[in-house]
Amino acid sequence: MSEFDLGVAFIPALHKPAALLPIARHRESLLYLIETSPVTIVVGQTGSGKSTQIPQFLEQAGWCASGKVIGVTQPRRVAATTVAIRVAEEFGCEVGKEVGYSIRFEDATSAATRIKFLTDGLLIREALVDPLLSRYSVIMVDEAHERSISSDILLGLLKKIRKKRPDLRIIISSATLQAEAFRNFFAEIDEGASSKSNASLHVASIINLEGRTYPIDILYLESPAEDYLEKAISTVFDIHTHEPKGDILVFLTGRDEIEQAVQAVAERIAGLPPGSESMLPLPMYAGLSTDQQMYVFDKAPENLRKVIFSTNISEASVTIDGIVYVVDPGFVKLRAYNPQTGIDSLTATAISKASAAQRAGRAGRTKPGKCFRLYTEEAYQALPDANVPEIQRSNLAPFLLQLKALGIDNVLRFDFLTPPPAELMARALELLYSLGALDDYAKLTKPLGMRMAELAVEPMMAKTLLSAPSFGCLNEMLTIAAMTSLGGSVWIQHEGEKNRTESAKRKFSTEEGDHLTLLNVYQAFITKGRKEARFCHENLLNFKSMSRAVSIRAQLKRYLERFGMIIDESLTTQPTSGVDKAEQIRRCLTTGYFAHAARMQADGSFRNVSGTTVLYAHPSSVMFNRKADWVIFHEVMETGHKTFIREITKIEKNWLLEFAPEFYKTN
Repeated sequence: MSEFDLGVAFIPALHKPAALLPIARHRESLLYLIETSPVTIVVGQTGSGKSTQIPQFLEQAGWCASGKVIGVTQPRRVAATTVAIRVAEEFGCEVGKEVGYSIRFEDATSAATRIKFLTDGLLIREALVDPLLSRYSVIMVDEAHERSISSDILLGLLKKIRKKRPDLRIIISSATLQAEAFRNFFAEIDEGASSKSNASLHVASIINLEGRTYPIDILYLESPAEDYLEKAISTVFDIHTHEPKGDILVFLTGRDEIEQAVQAVAERIAGLPPGSESMLPLPMYAGLSTDQQMYVFDKAPENLRKVIFSTNISEASVTIDGIVYVVDPGFVKLRAYNPQTGIDSLTATAISKASAAQRAGRAGRTKPGKCFRLYTEEAYQALPDANVPEIQRSNLAPFLLQLKALGIDNVLRFDFLTPPPAELMARALELLYSLGALDDYAKLTKPLGMRMAELAVEPMMAKTLLSAPSFGCLNEMLTIAAMTSLGGSVWIQHEGEKNRTESAKRKFSTEEGDHLTLLNVYQAFITKGRKEARFCHENLLNFKSMSRAVSIRAQLKRYLERFGMIIDESLTTQPTSGVDKAEQIRRCLTTGYFAHAARMQADGSFRNVSGTTVLYAHPSSVMFNRKADWVIFHEVMETGHKTFIREITKIEKNWLLEFAPEFYKTN
């Protein structure tokens, strides 16, 4: 447990005694249903105890006999880790023993593990090695109503696996709206039944667990807010000065807003009347380390009111006790992929009515609560009932690659819960073909396509890594792949010290761009930073993120060694010397990221190759305000009215034609 360093206060703060949870009353009927029905759909509000208690009920009822495992999937890594830690506490074991979790690049399980929490995507990866998921006696797909792309595909796979494994039990935990859709999806299996209604009886049963919630007052604005972030912060202070004790949960769209809000509250607390109760602002988003995420579960110190600023992680995946007030500005960041431009953007959009209900429900867990909706009642009525499933607005390339690797060649005939648009399918197949993962008959190429599917990075990076030996830069590409897979920045920026961060970055930056800069950072860290505690502090580097990059690199290296690729580590500690090596790395990056190419315009902005989209270098990039002709980039993000590109590297135009002749044709 020492790696989580949770502190003593953690245990009582995180969970009620299991007997007090609403689910305890349903134990016997639930176990009977699971025993007699191949698919059980559990409808229950967040906080009813389904994620933590059902796996334990199953384990006690003998579902782990003869070495079998109970698998519980979560749509988010945060939920997989926090729920596993909580269940291990209740179970009375260390995380990684009888109860463990497995997320991308982090595995806390062992031979003793009986209850395993993991992300949907990771269970799909396990099916590459064990297509019938034969280790599992029960698989519970938690929060399936969120309709993440991985959980949708996982449900399609489980429907196929069930035909070959009638002993497997499938549990789907869902909000009310979607339960019938899940039942109908699985009902179609039982062709022997005389009618459709009969078929559904044989296969899927629905059980309702009513959560014990207290009444919640819902308050709307009379007129729309001009700036929802400012309005959210002022609402927090209004609640603090006028409302009785109780913690506050504020939903914001992403890390930048959350950090801004935490900072603003911390600064304004000084203006509160002397001697009055103060506030403790805390962030909650996916990029935080496990122990940082744990702070939100601790009980607030005496005379302090916790104010948690969170993304929609707290909407469904994790339950934080003590919340009495919810502030809901009504926005969420959703990923939307545009097949015409190939741009995957994260855009703040209005939430759905289902999300608004989930958010409000967070306020009535321990006593009557209030939900402050920072929009008008008319605006609420105009919201869609539910968000568009992720599978209808995502880049499908990584998922189609995995389906092909699982032996599902005809991906168009795959049983999707909601079929994706044809244009998204076509674009994904086209990209995989250009990357060399599919042949002319849309079959997976061997070994390249198969290996790309096995690597735990997205297809463009997988192609780059597998091409690296022919450019003589495998060591360097391993490092770049690890550094770009972190999911957050390696730099620490203290408020008001932007210049200091910039000058720290400048020590490592190269004129070629971000990828080579990250390589320099990593090499300096492994030669100096791991031995000298001062190194990270002086260079404003996040020691935890850097250590994680070392561990991710080691895992990717193991994959490549399994493919028989030889990695000579003696070179890694040497600086990247010579123009040739830097050029080889840039050429190698082009083999994977050719679809993400752009050309600089006279005004310093970029345009994608077709000229349809204006892009700007993100201020965090070393290419911000620098000259370049052609570049490739790692990711795109849309914020407000601008589309930013991140992780940018200079390339030559003719490399695009050389490495992607099928993708680019010159007139």
